[in-house]
Amino acid sequence: MRILGIDPGLQITGYGVIDWHPLHPKLVDAGVIRLRPKSPLEQRLVELEGELESIFEEHQPQVCAVEQLYSHYAHPRTAILMGHARGVILLVAQRREIRLEQYAANRIKQSIVGHGHAGKGQVQRAIQNQWNLSQLPEPPDVADALAAALCCGRNLAGEKVKLSRNLGMKRVNE
Repeated sequence: MRILGIDPGLQITGYGVIDWHPLHPKLVDAGVIRLRPKSPLEQRLVELEGELESIFEEHQPQVCAVEQLYSHYAHPRTAILMGHARGVILLVAQRREIRLEQYAANRIKQSIVGHGHAGKGQVQRAIQNQWNLSQLPEPPDVADALAAALCCGRNLAGEKVKLSRNLGMKRVNE
C-alpha cells in the first residue's frame, strides 16, 4: 500500500511517500513544498494546491496521512493558519477519493520514537535509522511527514490484525 504523509505548513510543507510492507517499509520519495512567506495567504494556498496535485498525480497514493490540528493556548493564531494548509491537503485528497488518516502529533511521535513528547531531532534520527540514511532528513518537516506515513502504516496494519482476530473469534463462537 502506498502512503503519502504530509506535514502541513504555510511556508514549508513536508511530504513523504512510502510503500508500506510491515517488515520493510520502502522509502519512495520525500521532500518539501516551499511557499513564498511574503505572498498573500490565498496565493500560497493556491500554490500549495497545485504542488500537492502534482505529488498526488506522480505517486498515486492509496492513503494520505496528515497530522491533526493542535492548538497551544499561547499560540492560537498558529493553529488557525495551519488549518488553512490542512484544509487544502484534505481537499486535494478528497477530490481524488484518497483515504485520509489523521493522527495527533503525540501519537505519531509515540509510534516512531517511543514517547509522545519527542523533539524534532529525535524524530529525524528515528527516520534516519529506519532507512539507514547517511544524513538526517532536512528540514525536519520531511522527517515529520515520513513519520506520519509510518505511523499510518503501522496503525492500518494493526487494524488488519485486530479484524482478522475478531473474525477468527466469530468463527469459533458460531
